[in-house]
Amino acid sequence: MTIIYPSAAQIDEAAALLDAGELVAFPTETVYGLGGDAENPEAIARIYAAKGRPANHPVIVHLAPEADPGYWVRELPADAQKLIDAFWPGPLTLILKRASHIPAAVSGGQDSVGVRCPSHPVAQRLLSAFHARRDGTGRQGGVAGPSANRFGHVSPTTAQHVRDEFGGAVHVLDGGAADVGIESTILDLSRGFLALLRPGHVSPQAIADVIGEAPRLPDGSDATAPRASGTLKAHYAPRTPLALLPFASIEPMLAAFQPADERKVALVARASSAGAWARAPHVHFIAAPEDPQSYARALYGLLRALDRADVERIFVEKLPESIEWIAVNDRLGRAAAAFEGE
Repeated sequence: MTIIYPSAAQIDEAAALLDAGELVAFPTETVYGLGGDAENPEAIARIYAAKGRPANHPVIVHLAPEADPGYWVRELPADAQKLIDAFWPGPLTLILKRASHIPAAVSGGQDSVGVRCPSHPVAQRLLSAFHARRDGTGRQGGVAGPSANRFGHVSPTTAQHVRDEFGGAVHVLDGGAADVGIESTILDLSRGFLALLRPGHVSPQAIADVIGEAPRLPDGSDATAPRASGTLKAHYAPRTPLALLPFASIEPMLAAFQPADERKVALVARASSAGAWARAPHVHFIAAPEDPQSYARALYGLLRALDRADVERIFVEKLPESIEWIAVNDRLGRAAAAFEGE
């Protein structure tokens, strides 16, 4: 399917909206973002209000390729520059100490800020157009852009997902389906050491290959970690109750739903595990992708489709605990946590 990207006039229109303090949803390689001027506290407040997002939950600032990341932070350590050189533009967010002239609202009141430069061509064109509008003003034109969905819900990976969330209330630039499919890796460098706050497409090993040391992995014990996007225990959740379990634990639950009840449940599992359950009349079966990148790319679209499938519950086969699956496990674990105790 050929994607027709927005025209130059449409990009300029969107940049003008940002300049006026309005919101624009735009595609990135990870998910679609809900963008506002990162130096305008009123625009940031509009983002929080539209999403229903807690005001202390920070948003990530998206920068044009030609922008100076040093403008946004108190200092740019050598390790941060190495990571920028290696992974920008791309799905890596760096947490650094926030420069004093950057509004605290973008950081949820913290003294740190998350910055990244996306690789999607539409995002880059929009960010560059907005950046150019600030020429001669002494300002940089960064765009605060959390995922373009209601807070805690499944992130959007297509323009239609954004429209499903907000209708016509938000201006949307269509850039096709997101290629990565889950949010950026978030790496904290604000405390003098490397700490992974949110896993993503850029792996801990890839980071170690650049820096020479592996980041600390999230294990729930890092009490001094700054708050960061998408790190609440329950997040990324569909509206249909979801359980993440080993397949042996799912089978008796599938058996409890009988075809005569006229109730259907969804099963996301490897075809080799599902066996006859894949053909059961009361089971809406989806074969799970076999590799982490394909699973990540399909995940949010799959969950949104299951919300429309008229099923009572979603059962997802637990994935391997290896480092390759850390990002997908993170998203599924947070989605399931939203329904713990139900």
